[in-house]
Amino acid sequence: MAIRIRPVRRQDVARLAALLDQLGYPTDDAAVHERLTYWSNDEASVLLGADDDGRLIGVAALHVCPMLEVTGRFGRVVALVVDDRYRSQGVGRSLMAEIERRAHAAGCIMMEVTSGGHRESAHRFYAGLGYQDTHARSKRFTKFLTADTKAPG
Repeated sequence: MAIRIRPVRRQDVARLAALLDQLGYPTDDAAVHERLTYWSNDEASVLLGADDDGRLIGVAALHVCPMLEVTGRFGRVVALVVDDRYRSQGVGRSLMAEIERRAHAAGCIMMEVTSGGHRESAHRFYAGLGYQDTHARSKRFTKFLTADTKAPG
């Protein structure tokens, strides 16, 4: 398997929708097409794919945020998914390495990733990459601003 990390393209819409479904966020091609539009127009965001011979097999999404409390930026991994047939083969590590490289190049001094409490294998994966679980010293609060938005199941 020769994995290549590359930007996600319009031609990837159907595969991206399938990957998001595997991540637990069912969607359709039209919604993914719309999301690709705003992701591609956001200079602070990067959407990378892992490609195996032209087939999108994984995706990592990075958003770079400026920090006010200290000088610098932080990178937030807002999504990471690898096709279930390709897991535990280094694809996620390759995506994260490139995301971290790009975050560092953008001036990030730290990275952040959130993961649902039920995703124990993902937690082990991130810990293996050197990420620390900081939930004991900080909390995360969210609020939906539209009535039609539902929390993922």
